[in-house]
Amino acid sequence: MFLIRITDWLTKTLMIIGAIWAFCLCFVSLTDIILRSTSIPISGTKEIVANSVVIIVFMQVGYAVRSGSMLRADFLVLMFPKWVQKILTAFGLILGAVFFVYLLNAAVEPAMRSFLRGEFDGAGALQVPVWPARWAIVVGAGLGGFNYILLSLVEIFGLRIERMDL
Repeated sequence: MFLIRITDWLTKTLMIIGAIWAFCLCFVSLTDIILRSTSIPISGTKEIVANSVVIIVFMQVGYAVRSGSMLRADFLVLMFPKWVQKILTAFGLILGAVFFVYLLNAAVEPAMRSFLRGEFDGAGALQVPVWPARWAIVVGAGLGGFNYILLSLVEIFGLRIERMDL
């Protein structure tokens, strides 16, 4: 299905960008730590890191859901018969979808308001715009919700879709 391929491509792309961003963020933090020891800290590192962590997490959540990498404790579920496992798995996937759809609904208005008002974090020499982090929540929650809905339909109806690999 075309929509699944587009979503898979988008989730993979965002996951890769998020991983690269996290890698670069390590160097920003390390540089700030080294420069702080010489009393020359980088202004705004705290704000950059705080907003970046939110962006990185939500850039990767769609991939984590679609690839089956989200944390789940199925040690108890595995003790039940197969038909009960299927019901519990579908129920868990539906709960995940409900959570992300609710998060998406709650995040859209603050994201739009943040963008329109030009909201910034921090004071002084460096101010970091907040709207990219807020929109990352919207996009990540949307992709996470879509992927949970997709996986729940696959589980409930026994559909076949390609497994998502990197």
